[in-house]
Amino acid sequence: MKAKQVDPEVSRQKVAKLIRNFEAELQSGELRPKVLALVPIFRGLRDLGKALIPSEYASAARDRILYYFRKYPSTIINGDELLVVSGIQEYARRLRELRVQFGWAIVSGVTIKEMREEEAEEVPDELMVMRPNEYILLSAEEDRDAAHRWHVANMIRKQRGSVRDKILKYLQSNVGHGVTNEELRYVAGDKTEWARRVRELRTEFGWPIATKTTGQPDLSVGVYVLLADRQSPEHDRKIPDDIRREVLRRDGYKCK
Repeated sequence: MKAKQVDPEVSRQKVAKLIRNFEAELQSGELRPKVLALVPIFRGLRDLGKALIPSEYASAARDRILYYFRKYPSTIINGDELLVVSGIQEYARRLRELRVQFGWAIVSGVTIKEMREEEAEEVPDELMVMRPNEYILLSAEEDRDAAHRWHVANMIRKQRGSVRDKILKYLQSNVGHGVTNEELRYVAGDKTEWARRVRELRTEFGWPIATKTTGQPDLSVGVYVLLADRQSPEHDRKIPDDIRREVLRRDGYKCK
């Protein structure tokens, strides 16, 4: 059943009237009547936020969140904005659904912070300022294979083993295909060390894991690709990342 479109101006007028009526409650000494009088104001503000996006474009909370991200791609969005447009407190769950079930590359400030601490060179300057309760849609393209990858990620996450082993197993399950930082973080059980383990796999164990700054500049930020399911010779494994990047830039990011 199609949701009925609510006129934002009608919602605004209702909220304005409720706020005017609330002035009388402020004069009383009782706390609970004030709280009860604020409840419809909160509900009215929620309805006003939902009404900002026409229902013909997005009628459900998840749809409104996606509409908002797609309208402002590559823009840092605060969680409070998503609270307003979604009209629900559980917007974080809808974000996960958009990532896991529908393949939208929405990255959180928490994940960016962990990348910044371990692989700062992978984080563009404009994302360095992201806070934990902020999000960004890195790609306007829906990844239709994401649902299958998240299913595999969930199985590996539940297995026994170290974080590094789980990340490697997941990358080996997707050789030649990009996986996102959010996927790797999930496989790692949301442990903050995931970015360090990825770097170790590349620099200490010789796995050819490419990123935007280490071999494949056409990749999106936060995407990792295991180029081949084989390790490099031991004498090539201790090359510092800064030297590796310089050589890649010199050679036009092509393997020789």
